[in-house]
Amino acid sequence: MQVANITIFSERSRAVRKAQRTPLSIFIDIVRFVVRKIAERRNRNALLELSDDQLKDIGLSRGQAGSDVHIYSRY
Repeated sequence: MQVANITIFSERSRAVRKAQRTPLSIFIDIVRFVVRKIAERRNRNALLELSDDQLKDIGLSRGQAGSDVHIYSRY
């Protein structure tokens, strides 16, 4: 029988890890955030270029294509 090695971090260890962040890790997090936002904007612009019929085919309306609501909900 195999036993899975699972590590559960306590709140204290998370706080210690956060306190030890280096300027490089902060810079990398900022770059990742900016890259993610650029990708989201590119995807949103691509959706806005679609016609109403194309949006209907993928289950979105024109209003949903311009907002982030459709990412979290299919209603």
